[in-house]
Amino acid sequence: MVRLRVRIRFAKQGDLRLIGHRDLMRCLERLFRRAGLPLGFSQGFHPKPRMTFPSALAVGIEGLDEVMELELAEPATADDLMRRLTPQAPPGLTFRAVQVLPEGAKKVQLRSASYEASIPASERAGLAERIERLLAASSWPVERARGRRSIDVRPLVLDLALADGVLTMRLRLCSDGSAGVREMLAALGLADVEQRGAHLRRTALEAA
Repeated sequence: MVRLRVRIRFAKQGDLRLIGHRDLMRCLERLFRRAGLPLGFSQGFHPKPRMTFPSALAVGIEGLDEVMELELAEPATADDLMRRLTPQAPPGLTFRAVQVLPEGAKKVQLRSASYEASIPASERAGLAERIERLLAASSWPVERARGRRSIDVRPLVLDLALADGVLTMRLRLCSDGSAGVREMLAALGLADVEQRGAHLRRTALEAA
């Protein structure tokens, strides 16, 4: 049986940011079927398409450079896959790149995620100072939602800056715990900034 692994970079923008991860997976599965791609399936009583997302995107956040991996059951070239996928994409979904992986290639390992948010003028007072304090601190514990254990976000912050009203951050992704962008906003006293008009975007996922 042919098992062709494919890595796809895509953008999820506009109203599509409002659908959850499971809905996105169903949307993509239907899209792949319309494009005539023979999906690879898991074994067992309830076979599922072999699709993996190393870092699922939270509802309400745009993703400009997301990554997923897919297994197909017949050979194909990257150019052919891009040609077949692009016309099937709904508004808000853009395929940016397709890579056919060599046999035996490891699954993608992500190192960091970058985000940006336009901060309303009413929320910027004192923000630069809070950023400086966080970056100068040796630790910065944050209480997580829903009774989960607290997390020290300071070792996970690779870059954090405010310029021209836009907050940018690059956060380390690791298997033993990573900080979400909304946890970082809460750590900066911006927990309700989205309700005040801020729009969150994940601008990049950096692979190892």
